[in-house]
Amino acid sequence: MPESAPGRHGRLRWLWLVVAYLAIGLALLGVVLPGLPATEFVLLAAWAASRSSPRLAAWLERHRMFGPLLRDWRAGGVIARRTKVFASLAMLASLTLLVLTVSHRPSVMFAVSGMACGAAWIWSRPEQARSARLPR
Repeated sequence: MPESAPGRHGRLRWLWLVVAYLAIGLALLGVVLPGLPATEFVLLAAWAASRSSPRLAAWLERHRMFGPLLRDWRAGGVIARRTKVFASLAMLASLTLLVLTVSHRPSVMFAVSGMACGAAWIWSRPEQARSARLPR
């Protein structure tokens, strides 16, 4: 039985289940709070659920909002342009809020660095599956 198979280690399974539910909660918050990423938490939740609860993993796959994101990711690390634009605008809104409200410059610069790295990574991902990009 592989290490990641559900049921191998009861405590580890519960740990992954807790991680999955926490990640789902953070992803839901990330949908409405600028600066809190949703995509990364959905991916973490799917990964943890696959190690703890086939039922939860299946629910995520069928979810109206999270399912397409997970299917795109599994199709070659795809992030749709709409998602990239939304994430970039959310980061810009967060940055604006930070600059206007936080006077501690090192904190702002740290946040800017993190957002810049996140944005660069997001925009480096393909927007469609490899098979869809190949000329016919």
